[in-house]
Amino acid sequence: MAAGEYNDAGEYIAHHLVNLTYGRLQEGAERCYGGGVVETTHWTFAGCAAEAEAMGFMAFHVDSLVWAVGLGLITMGLLFTAARKASPVAPGRFQCFIEMIVDFVGNTTKEVFHGRVQPIAPIALTIFTWVFMMNLMKLVPVDLIPYPLELMGVEYQKMAPTTDPNVTLGMAFFVLLMVIYYSIKVKGWGFLKELSFTPFNTWVLIPVNLLLEIIGLLSKPISLGLRLFGNMFAGEVIFLLIAALFGAGLFFLPLAAGLQVLWAIFHILVIVLQAFIFMVLTIVYLSMAHEDH
Repeated sequence: MAAGEYNDAGEYIAHHLVNLTYGRLQEGAERCYGGGVVETTHWTFAGCAAEAEAMGFMAFHVDSLVWAVGLGLITMGLLFTAARKASPVAPGRFQCFIEMIVDFVGNTTKEVFHGRVQPIAPIALTIFTWVFMMNLMKLVPVDLIPYPLELMGVEYQKMAPTTDPNVTLGMAFFVLLMVIYYSIKVKGWGFLKELSFTPFNTWVLIPVNLLLEIIGLLSKPISLGLRLFGNMFAGEVIFLLIAALFGAGLFFLPLAAGLQVLWAIFHILVIVLQAFIFMVLTIVYLSMAHEDH
């Protein structure tokens, strides 16, 4: 598809919701746009959504990975710069801003977490700042970066990693690993006993308890990741609908511009709120991992 050539608004929106995917195309798979049939199984970039789907599990969303890692490095760089240049005598605006965030996360951790805060606060700060930075990419105009890249041959580009369920669920399952780690570290064999004798404290119902507790344990990261993804993805779709309205004619330009500004202002609150919710729920789950029933 040539850059900017769409038959209708639906095709425009569908195109912008496809990730830049790199994966393995199996022999016999059909290439997009009349490209023929794949003769030998090989790794390549997907040329359309159908090819990305055909790659299955063995595929990477390159744009999500690049933006997520890049924003993580930027976040670490900003925090490192603020710490290195910190001055108790004459703090600058940037230092004050970073200190406000650190104090806010630290106070929230102390209020929610009921154990030693020291190892948990840095985890909470990392999660909040990283998720916030990834959410912040939603405020970049939808075609500001993807369109020039499309002109250079990069067909697809999604800039907000949190609109990709692979990213949000990946972070959520890492939280699950931390919960399991701290549960074993703090409780030892008591963690297995807790799974086996909750909620029914009897040997007969151990299989039922294990089933219920494992389902409850796994549901936490799934709900954590899907909540963030759902809110960010819905916001992305609305931004694309407003962007498509700009192409509906001159009559709709004032309406589209007004909606764009209003939705962007409202979404600033959503971006901060979703980062805060992800951080708080992580602290809550880690706090539960430190507590005995």
